[in-house]
Amino acid sequence: QVQLVESGGGLVQAGGSLMLSCAASGRTFSRYAMAWFRRAPGKEREFVASITWGGGSTYYADSVKGRFTISRDNAKNTVHLQMKSLNPEDTAVYYCTTHSLPFRAIVPQTRSTDFGSWGQGTQVTVSS
Repeated sequence: QVQLVESGGGLVQAGGSLMLSCAASGRTFSRYAMAWFRRAPGKEREFVASITWGGGSTYYADSVKGRFTISRDNAKNTVHLQMKSLNPEDTAVYYCTTHSLPFRAIVPQTRSTDFGSWGQGTQVTVSS
């Protein structure tokens, strides 16, 4: 079972930037797609971005396209989420996750039962 640990959250003013990181351990990281989700207060968890196992393809929610960039470093077993032009609507707890099967992409329609481990989350708060 893979363990995931997110970091990099914090408080930032609107228009600012943050870089989130997710460190993975426990299995062959380079075989698994990774994704970021978020849950805002009072709202359901929503897909933010995902990246395939080799980093060749990425997917983004419409709300973050052009502002967020997902990347991964398979040598360091980490996935990053660079967030720019943040606005208060981006305030949420951000979680990383992995597909439960190797060489399967994560897309917004991926069933929740297809996800593997989840991290504990990192809080991002954007002030206006």
